[in-house]
Amino acid sequence: MEGDFFYMKNKVKKVALAYSGGLDTSVIIPWLKENYQCEVIAVCADVGQGDELDVVHDKALKSGASKVFIADLTKDFIENYIFPTLKAGATYEEKYLLGTSFARPIIAKKLVEVALAEGCDAVAHGATGKGNDQVRFELTVKALAPELKIIAPWREWELDSREAEIEYAKAHDIPIATANKTYSMDRNIWHLSHEGSDLEDPWNAPQNKMFLISKAPEDAPDQPEEISVDFEKGVPVAVNGEKLGAVELVTKLNEIGARNGVGIVDICENRLVGMKSRGVYENPAGSILYYAHRELEYLCLDRATFHFKQHIAVKYGELVYDGMWFSQLRESLAAFVDATQETVTGTVKLKLYKGNIISAGSKSPYSLYSKEFVTFEHDDVYNQADGTGFINLFGLPLKVRALVNKK
Repeated sequence: MEGDFFYMKNKVKKVALAYSGGLDTSVIIPWLKENYQCEVIAVCADVGQGDELDVVHDKALKSGASKVFIADLTKDFIENYIFPTLKAGATYEEKYLLGTSFARPIIAKKLVEVALAEGCDAVAHGATGKGNDQVRFELTVKALAPELKIIAPWREWELDSREAEIEYAKAHDIPIATANKTYSMDRNIWHLSHEGSDLEDPWNAPQNKMFLISKAPEDAPDQPEEISVDFEKGVPVAVNGEKLGAVELVTKLNEIGARNGVGIVDICENRLVGMKSRGVYENPAGSILYYAHRELEYLCLDRATFHFKQHIAVKYGELVYDGMWFSQLRESLAAFVDATQETVTGTVKLKLYKGNIISAGSKSPYSLYSKEFVTFEHDDVYNQADGTGFINLFGLPLKVRALVNKK
């Protein structure tokens, strides 16, 4: 292993680093220059995390980067990563709406684009050796530019704690935030995650003061708020009758959901690398959209398609979680999902009340619901006597088995 690192260090001249402006990536810039004797280009992706990107730009230069690229990927992120996953109904272990998972491939894709354009030999990231993100970053690089070398400092360096990183930063005059965050957080326009500190004990309930986006449900208004969401072919396009672009729509639903305490998820999930991790997610818009989308599919998909789609949603979610966004299987499942969404068009009404999402009605020009067939009143379209033959045939295997067992 040491021989491999020595070989790489002598071959790498220019590195593109996925840069967030946090402690890890700020320290990585001088560490790369010191250990690899290379030029470092910082690549910062705006996926709606709300960072002051001008500060991030200057901070990267002060940390030793030769260039800084800041890319606004928020619209692309929603339209080409979030909405396809929403249409699939894909989650991980039922509760996690994949906020970090599908942000990594779009960031890594931009990292690769910059690396190739700038003639880099390698890319680097600040993901730790304990987490899933190292897998997501590196699988994307392997899928899009397998010729690029990958440097993961957390798997090489001796800086094994936040304190060690701070000392390294001070020794190298690297600007770092003075405030010590209570939780490890990841934020984008889709979610905010919290890990660490008191959450490392699953018995501890999340503290209300932790929430930075959503109100705690008990602090939400005492009256429900009714909203409507319009979909076209499975894609949300309007809120309360107002047509909105992707970024504006998610932003509006985040605001509505947050003030009603909607979208707080607490899960002890199974990480890909083998350990369980407890996380609390604030996901107001995502929770509303997943609920509304499912309500519309209840109307518009036939039984066989709906049930089969539920099965592939689990696999789709696992692929996204595992960093396999650019895999052939994920792309093939997306094609199937798109076919199912051709008729998922209509409007869903919801009531939001103190953390709850409650169905309040749905309609679609492609609705398969027929009052004529299901009414309890008189009808001329359904012959109830047909049930006799259906049950006889459907139950024939049971009848034959029972007769055989009596012999």
